[in-house]
Amino acid sequence: MAENGFDGPARFAAAPLAILGTAAADGQPHLVPVVFAVSHDVLYTAVDAKRKSTQHLRRLANIAENPRVSVLVEHYSDDWNQLWWVRADGVAALHDSGDEMAIGYSLLRAKYSQYDRVALDGPVLSIAITQWRSWQA
Repeated sequence: MAENGFDGPARFAAAPLAILGTAAADGQPHLVPVVFAVSHDVLYTAVDAKRKSTQHLRRLANIAENPRVSVLVEHYSDDWNQLWWVRADGVAALHDSGDEMAIGYSLLRAKYSQYDRVALDGPVLSIAITQWRSWQA
């Protein structure tokens, strides 16, 4: 926890939505909103059954080429004294089966009641968080 009482990782974990940043091997950046859950400095997100323009997701291809990622949560307010953001940098891995997939599905179902109606049927992305960065007004 920061000296000023701002607990960036806790605010990050409680947020409903984050922006996942990946980059291809050539450095081309790619940003996409994701739902996620965090446990013990590991972030989990998954490919679910929501409609997508393609099943060949750029984020998955980028991670296969370059597993270093950033995930950003931010809070905006018209009262700029309430602004804050938290970024988690880490190394991503894809899981098509096994314990990490089961853990990810379980955490996501616990955080998002929408998964009572939307299938989790794709790979799980785990991100081993190596660094937290944050700022608040």
